[in-house]
Amino acid sequence: MAPIKKGSLKTLYLGMLLCYTLTMAPAFAQTPELTAAELLQKAIAFHDPEGAWPTFYGMLSIKLITPDGKERMSTVTIDAPKEYFKLRTAKEGNFTEHSLNKGVCTLSLNGSTSFSEEEAIAHKLDCERAQLLKNYYTYLYGLPMKLTDAGTIIDPEVRTRTFKGKEYLVLKATYDETVGNDTWYFYFDPDTYAMEVYQFFHEEAAKDGEYILLSDFEKVLEMNLPKTRKWYYNKDDTHLGTDVLTQVEALSSAEGKD
Repeated sequence: MAPIKKGSLKTLYLGMLLCYTLTMAPAFAQTPELTAAELLQKAIAFHDPEGAWPTFYGMLSIKLITPDGKERMSTVTIDAPKEYFKLRTAKEGNFTEHSLNKGVCTLSLNGSTSFSEEEAIAHKLDCERAQLLKNYYTYLYGLPMKLTDAGTIIDPEVRTRTFKGKEYLVLKATYDETVGNDTWYFYFDPDTYAMEVYQFFHEEAAKDGEYILLSDFEKVLEMNLPKTRKWYYNKDDTHLGTDVLTQVEALSSAEGKD
């Protein structure tokens, strides 16, 4: 057999490399990088595949469990199209209600809208707080869909971060001054695009703020919602409390607004 010349050996090597590349490359191909808009779209498709959130009319029953074992039950009624919100909270034998109906505020203590100034202070009954509570519950339970709201500024860079031993795709959000001043990060499973963590900072350099772990996703009212939310301080991982979504009920036009 004739000896292989150097030039022929190089040609043979390049041919084998090309063949290997053509046959093996698909198995090791990297997933195309997502834009921030594409990642958010996929996350919304996971959590709200039928587009139910904008027309949501239902009642959420939420149990708050504090680290010392105390519990507080709340029910939140949201009628998104009609801009209606009501929070009813049971605590230490008393029932308070904060409601907003197209911006009109109603407050009550143990079923009565008549209460003293001292009682209002003791039970934190005021209309400014009613608006704060509406923003809080509709934002957290409407995520990630709420990230499309006006005033939300999504950073175009999709970050990859490891948090609590798991790698996530991460979106950063800031807000117009009229909406808020905090910086938020949203952590999505890279395979399912489920939102499993969110985190906010008042001042990121100070490592203040909190992070929230989401788990036990359930299909309710056409949406995939986390049943459990565990809250921690960013600075030292102190556990602040756990919210458990015990029930979600669809309402009709004749229900939920008494």
